[in-house]
Amino acid sequence: MLEAFLKPFAYEFMQRALAAGMLAGATCSIIAFFVIVKRLSFLGHGISHASLGGVALGVVAGKNPVATGAIFASVVAWVIGFISKKGSLHEDSAIGILSASGMAIGVILISLSRTYTMDLTGYLFGNILAVTRQDLIALVLVSSAVLAFVGAFFKELLFMCFDEEGARASGVPVTMLYYSLLTAIAITIIAAIKVVGIILVGAFLVTPAATGHILSRNFRGMIAISTGTSLVSVFIGLLLSYAFDIPSGAAIVLCSAALFALSLLVSHFAGVHPARSMRSNPGA
Repeated sequence: MLEAFLKPFAYEFMQRALAAGMLAGATCSIIAFFVIVKRLSFLGHGISHASLGGVALGVVAGKNPVATGAIFASVVAWVIGFISKKGSLHEDSAIGILSASGMAIGVILISLSRTYTMDLTGYLFGNILAVTRQDLIALVLVSSAVLAFVGAFFKELLFMCFDEEGARASGVPVTMLYYSLLTAIAITIIAAIKVVGIILVGAFLVTPAATGHILSRNFRGMIAISTGTSLVSVFIGLLLSYAFDIPSGAAIVLCSAALFALSLLVSHFAGVHPARSMRSNPGA
């Protein structure tokens, strides 16, 4: 039985796909912890959709679409953060406007170009089975940078997410951390586009973290469950994709959604109330 599950991963392209999915899933789970705690879930979806403009710019200009997408997504995240912090517009309104604008820029760039030949379907819906060695190296670098940032400032980020004014009064560099967190979210999303695509990367980011939030009573548990959910979803999703010849990204996200639905049932019958428990015992 075990041999049957592992047989697809005898192929090199499946091994690269699994490695990319695991790396992206683990990194998304770590950064999504702060997305959930800071209530930035809608921001993740907004950045992912807006990134089409940056990806299309790279395709049309003949540059690396991931690099241009990362820069574009980071700028969008900063603008959203600046607008919401200045209070000139509610965050959800800013996200909606910039998300739609980014996608519109992408559509216009694609329609105006007469020379591009690259198929953008892989960026829209993901193409994890086509991950190259260079893609893996880039993903390792992004994951290392994001994890190093989180590891260096975990306590400060947590303080900022729960009590921004208190953190500022205590000397925490809130502004720097806030925009750094937005940047980390943006580049994590771009790095995961190859796995599940622009359309689904928001769900890939948030759903495992939401599962961890429902089932855990403390932050460590939330991160562990979120990471485990991502890894299991990637593994099962790739198996289903291989067995039934369905899109890998969609299969991975559906597995993640199924685990989330299961967690709701478990939470209901077990009487787990994670939000109250974590707020009363955040360091457990």
